[in-house]
Amino acid sequence: MAVHKTMNDLQAEVDTYIGQFKEGYFSPLAMLARLTEELGELAREVNHYYGEKPKKTSETEKAIEEEVGDLLFVLICMANALKIDLEDAHNYVMDKFKTRDSDRWTRIEQESRSEDNE
Repeated sequence: MAVHKTMNDLQAEVDTYIGQFKEGYFSPLAMLARLTEELGELAREVNHYYGEKPKKTSETEKAIEEEVGDLLFVLICMANALKIDLEDAHNYVMDKFKTRDSDRWTRIEQESRSEDNE
């Protein structure tokens, strides 16, 4: 059975891992470069699975899940280094989306009602 971790758990786990090394966290600019690198690797994998660019026979198989995990790790590192609580950041963004974009998209229940009225 999988252990469920909160965002705070993930941030603490990464902080403990990074804390064992003298170098600590990279600079924000270096981490931004790493985020960009990891995002590119994710984009490449998505393109191989869903796009028109098949893998070369010499390329190793990497799962999209692994690439998302790499991206998440670096994002957590960046948040930790900048003292950003990702749970607070998430809550802020969700509140923004729920208010700013509250009528932007067609809700599933609205779609069902409009189909029933036809």
